[in-house]
Amino acid sequence: MARNVLKYEKLLAESPNRVVAEAVIQRPNVPHLQTRDTYEGLCQTLGSQPTHYQIPSLYCSYETNSSPYLLLQPVRKEVIHLEPYVVLYHDFVSDGEAQKIRGLAEPWLQRSVVASGEKQLPVEYRISKSAWLKDTVDPLLVTLDHRIGALTGLDVQPPYAEYLQVVNYGIGGHYEPHFDHATSPTSPLYRMKSGNRVATFMIYLSSVEAGGATAFIYANFSVPVVKNAALFWWNLHRSGEGDGDTLHAGCPVLVGDKWVANKWIHEYGQEFRRPCTSSPKD
Repeated sequence: MARNVLKYEKLLAESPNRVVAEAVIQRPNVPHLQTRDTYEGLCQTLGSQPTHYQIPSLYCSYETNSSPYLLLQPVRKEVIHLEPYVVLYHDFVSDGEAQKIRGLAEPWLQRSVVASGEKQLPVEYRISKSAWLKDTVDPLLVTLDHRIGALTGLDVQPPYAEYLQVVNYGIGGHYEPHFDHATSPTSPLYRMKSGNRVATFMIYLSSVEAGGATAFIYANFSVPVVKNAALFWWNLHRSGEGDGDTLHAGCPVLVGDKWVANKWIHEYGQEFRRPCTSSPKD
C-alpha cells in the first residue's frame, strides 16, 4: 500500500493536469444492472427460500446414486430448490482435502477473468483470484473427480468437463450476477468442442465469517457458505437451452477468506447420462 501511494504521488507530481484515459470493460447490457437491488438484497438475507417443512419435495437424504463407490459412504444431500434444481451435498470433502486443494492452487493464483467476446479479460464485476488444477497434479484430484462422477452420474473426464478451478475471494471479493453457461456462440467455452456447460459443481473449501453467499437472482434465494459442502445445479434444460433461472452471483465477502473449487461439466459425453425428454420444459 505504501509503495502504491508513493507511485501515484509521483505520477501526480509529474503530470498534475493530465488525465489518462484507460479502457474499462463495461458490464454487459443484460441483467447485471437491472437486477442490482435484488442482488444486494439477497446478499443481506436468504431471500424467499421456503423451509423444508413447508414444501415436502425439499428434503434431506443419504445419497448413493446407485453407485458402488458411495454405497458404504453415502453423501448427505439437501435439496435446496426445485426450479432451478439446486442441491447441497454436506461434507463432500474433508478438512484435510480442502486444505490440500487450497495449498495446491495457491502458488498459481492469478486475477480472475471473464469471457468477453472471444477474449478473456479481468473486469471490475469479478474480484477474485483463481487457478486451474489438472488431475495430474495430485492423486487427490483424481479421487475428487471419481467422487463427483459417482454422485452426479455424469462423465467428468476431459474433454467432457473442465479442469478444477480453485477461486479465492478476499475481503470485498465478489462476482456480480452472471451465467455459468455460454450465452454467445463465440464464447471461448466452445473451444473445448464439447458443447456448453450443462452443470456446475461448486465445493466450498473454507468457511466465511460474514458474506460470501451464492445468490440466485431470478429464483430469489441465496445459499450461505457451508464449509466442505458442495453446491450442484443444472445450467441447461434437457433440450440444451440455457436455464435463465440460474442467473447467480457470489456475494461480497465481508469478514473472512472464501475459497471455492468449481467443476464445470459439459454437454457432450452426457447424452445417455442425462438424455433429452419429449417435453421442451424439462
